[in-house]
Amino acid sequence: MSLFAIADTHLSFGTDKPMHIFNGWQDYERRLADNWHRIVQPEDTVVIAGDISWGMDLRQSLPDFRFLHTLPGHKLILKGNHDYWWSTKRKADACFAENGLDTLDILFNNAYVAGNTAVCGTRGWLAESCSAEDRKVLLREAGRLRLSIDAAVSLGKEPVVFLHYPPINADRSWCPEIFEVLHEAGIRRCYYGHLHGPSCRTAFNGELDGIHLSLISCDFLEFCPKLVEKF
Repeated sequence: MSLFAIADTHLSFGTDKPMHIFNGWQDYERRLADNWHRIVQPEDTVVIAGDISWGMDLRQSLPDFRFLHTLPGHKLILKGNHDYWWSTKRKADACFAENGLDTLDILFNNAYVAGNTAVCGTRGWLAESCSAEDRKVLLREAGRLRLSIDAAVSLGKEPVVFLHYPPINADRSWCPEIFEVLHEAGIRRCYYGHLHGPSCRTAFNGELDGIHLSLISCDFLEFCPKLVEKF
């Protein structure tokens, strides 16, 4: 059994939002599926850290969810900035149940056991949150992160955090509200997405204040889920 992670699948089987117009994204759905089938087993868990589908609602995103369902493993999905289909966890859960998508679950104010770890996390928000509205969203996301970590701790496993937005960049511009939560909880591992192409050069990959941070966006990983831990 293993835990894997990837972010930013940006699927668009149900809507016209082709990613192949971007450098490096040509034929990426096939490449993603081939890599996934090569390394992920049915008993494994894969966290998909946001920007799952370009669908504007659950109906448009359903073909994308069905694609993910065909891939091996238990998929844990959290919200990204482009997940416009997202309304409530309850509605997503109902959609998955109605369509027999029993390998997909939503990560939102909760946590899931995967081997020796407890998967937790939230979308996060921009490090450069200056406006009053941005601050409001950021503080709400910090609160959701606390709830998810608390749920992970209650499971008696090591909490491993997954975010969509990067909590820090290579220039050390960071999001103190998110980092405060990570430090308070003694988090040792944090994975995040959101960055693509040249922006990946701004990513922080490494250890900072006892927390190991890793970028897991799809193109950065060359469309291959990253092994987090083998149990």
